[in-house]
Amino acid sequence: MTDQRLFIDIHAIQSVPPSNINRDDTGSPKTAQYGGVVRARVSSQAWKKAMRDYFREHGELRNVGTRTLEVPRYIADEILKRDDNLTADEAIDRAVKVLNNAGVSTGKDNRVKALFFIGYQQAQELAEHAVNEDYDKASLKSILKHNTATDIALFGRMVADDPSLNEDASAQVAHAISTHAVQTEFDYFTGTDDLAPADNAGAGMLGTIEYNSSTLYRYANVAAHELVSQLGDDKDAAITALKLFVEAFITSMPTGKINTFANQTLPSAVVIVGRSDRPINLVNAFETPVKSREGYIDKSIDKLRSEFEKDNKFVESPAFTLTLNVPELQESHEAGTFGALLNDLDEQLRRNLK
Repeated sequence: MTDQRLFIDIHAIQSVPPSNINRDDTGSPKTAQYGGVVRARVSSQAWKKAMRDYFREHGELRNVGTRTLEVPRYIADEILKRDDNLTADEAIDRAVKVLNNAGVSTGKDNRVKALFFIGYQQAQELAEHAVNEDYDKASLKSILKHNTATDIALFGRMVADDPSLNEDASAQVAHAISTHAVQTEFDYFTGTDDLAPADNAGAGMLGTIEYNSSTLYRYANVAAHELVSQLGDDKDAAITALKLFVEAFITSMPTGKINTFANQTLPSAVVIVGRSDRPINLVNAFETPVKSREGYIDKSIDKLRSEFEKDNKFVESPAFTLTLNVPELQESHEAGTFGALLNDLDEQLRRNLK
């Protein structure tokens, strides 16, 4: 890690129509109390899952992680690609042995005891050791401490069995909350039976779905200097990962009930700030809920702009501020498109990230 720090703050205002993209254990859209009123809420876990899926589908990064209980089977599959003389059971046995010797416990069902986040390159190397029947504990543990996958570096890894395998997250993602009060509503629906007798007007089924609509404030940050260190001091790899993180954060969408509501929206406004002192969440802008009968987006952007300028009085001036659809923000550069915003971010990262 260098002595020069760079935190990247990402702020977005995004309107979502009637939907239920992240529900609780009862099926209701998640909510939170903030500023004395009920807000719509989308958990950070839900949006991080959507971002990791985006990494796999759109990124050019080969070394992304897999989080699963089935790590032995995942490694066994890689073993069989290298030695097809082994049986499936023999491959599983060797996979279990390399994992156990690396410090990861498995159960009688040949699964790990808790979800484990393993990088693609790490799995490849463990499989190689298994094929060669090299079960040296120090070597195997070293594999899980190096070649960190990009998403493991960003989102972190916790290993209860062996804390030495933990990976600190360089990114933080806030729960998205609505900038205004919301009220959950019910959609009563019926399903018709296409082959029902003509004289049967009854429904084949009926039910209800809860939903709400909201304008969300979304926030995430990345300690870019930490990410460079986690990726082996590879600045180019870190810049590629940071741009993909921003792209995924802005354009991904959790998939809860998406076939029912088709809530495929994008943010209306984006602000990206580079800071050397500390990251800043601007959610205080919405502690007093927005009230409007003419839409929430424009008023939310106005409050975001005001909070940004107020918070800047407490901290050092940003290294850079990039915006999309937030004109006239203090000492910022407005991009014409999202692609231009990413190009501007690339330029600033190469200038400010050591």
